[in-house]
Amino acid sequence: MIHYLKHMAIFARVVDEGSFRAAARDLNLAPSRVSQTVSDLEDHLGITLLYRTTRKISLTNEGRMFYPRVVDMLRNAEMGLNELNALSVEPVGALNVSLPAYMSSSHISTFLADFIREYPRVSLSVSYTDHLVGLVESGFDLNIRIGWLDDSSMVARKLGEFERVLVAGAKYAASRPKPTKPEDLSDWEWISYKQRNENIEFSSADKKSVMSFNHSRLQVDSIDALFHFVRQNVGISVLPLHLAKSGLVSGELVQLLPDWTLSPVGCYAVWPDKSRRANLTLLLARFLAEKEQAYAVASKC
Repeated sequence: MIHYLKHMAIFARVVDEGSFRAAARDLNLAPSRVSQTVSDLEDHLGITLLYRTTRKISLTNEGRMFYPRVVDMLRNAEMGLNELNALSVEPVGALNVSLPAYMSSSHISTFLADFIREYPRVSLSVSYTDHLVGLVESGFDLNIRIGWLDDSSMVARKLGEFERVLVAGAKYAASRPKPTKPEDLSDWEWISYKQRNENIEFSSADKKSVMSFNHSRLQVDSIDALFHFVRQNVGISVLPLHLAKSGLVSGELVQLLPDWTLSPVGCYAVWPDKSRRANLTLLLARFLAEKEQAYAVASKC
């Protein structure tokens, strides 16, 4: 069986990636080589592990039994390598990371660039999506999450907070009476974000107000799309300050109710309790937290 450990690892990667072609790209191998390797493993075991069609693959009953055992074997091997890696002077390895799509040009992404410069033997594969992704199911070692922490099986470290602002396109704002309190916005067009509760809490010097924005004819699933449509003067929405800042500076956007504030949202690094690459994951989380702390101090100066 020792001669088939590589075959088993390739089989697991095919399952994780969902196809021979995707696994081949990830492993930098020819698809025919990947397919033949899995076939050789099946011949050795005398069972079929995968159903193959022209469009997709799926696990057989035996494959479903075998796959988690292979994953456990690979995880234990990686944990052993992590322990050895912790003893080495220079961290070595690869991490799969996911971030919200609108953070692709944020300072968090800049910190990732700083990380690979500081640790030249560590590589990162970064996925940007505004949809909440499962860590274990999607093969990520670490996620950056904004505002949601509902998985008690995960380890989390708070990196910082993101300020938010309520904005409108300058032309849209000019077409309406200037609002002075949240209730003045009840009949304004709202651009809705699918992943967000639209009950927005506002605070002023002496009072709080929770506004429910239900007057919406446009809903999107991307923060970048919110930014785009606000600039098209079709409604108002809440945006991260770092994203809205360029529009506010240019005058293309207007901040509404500047005397009222929105509560910031937390930014967290989240990873599995039993990470496959525990030491590298923790190293990255600490690095991001330290960078974010320094960034927050510098921003207040």
